[in-house]
Amino acid sequence: WDAVYERELHTFQEYGDTGEIWFGEESVNRLLRWMQRHKIPLDAAVLDIGTGNGVLLVELAKLGFSNITGIDYSPSAIQLSRSIIEKEGLSNITLKVEDFLNLPTELSGFHVCIDKGTFDAISLNPDNAVEKRKQYVNSLSRVLKANGFFLITSCNWTKEELLNEFCEGFELFEVLPTPKFSFGGRSGNSVAALVFQKT
Repeated sequence: WDAVYERELHTFQEYGDTGEIWFGEESVNRLLRWMQRHKIPLDAAVLDIGTGNGVLLVELAKLGFSNITGIDYSPSAIQLSRSIIEKEGLSNITLKVEDFLNLPTELSGFHVCIDKGTFDAISLNPDNAVEKRKQYVNSLSRVLKANGFFLITSCNWTKEELLNEFCEGFELFEVLPTPKFSFGGRSGNSVAALVFQKT
């Protein structure tokens, strides 16, 4: 990931291209619409897990959210995010190089946690992925306030599989609509987007 974000950082510095938006712009808009529809307070503490280029943080800040944090374990991703945020003239965004599976204790108390693809990436880790997924759920439990919301977008997991992964300490709050496709007489979704609430 460092190599990917180093390339994207170079491209941004040279051409001003912000890079890949995971799952496309519509996935960002879907999350923003949900937050507006549910009247999440603009001062609510929001954590973007695996922020990448920070585009979601930029859009949250433009909507008026004032207590937003982005973390990524790739220093190059954080450097890219910082460059994009500075170009946008935004100053109310906190960025940190952090591994979500091994977080410092002071990172906690979030009302909303958002994940677009980070759980997917962790799930593909060839080195004990099952244990890493458990660590992820434990970290999420620790950083999210009671009754807080967790918004996840995944292309690796179905709704049912995500319900199983997050069955301890979380309950399904809402399924967000995602594009459908049909193939061979059957239809489905290539992406699952769910909102959980911490119990």
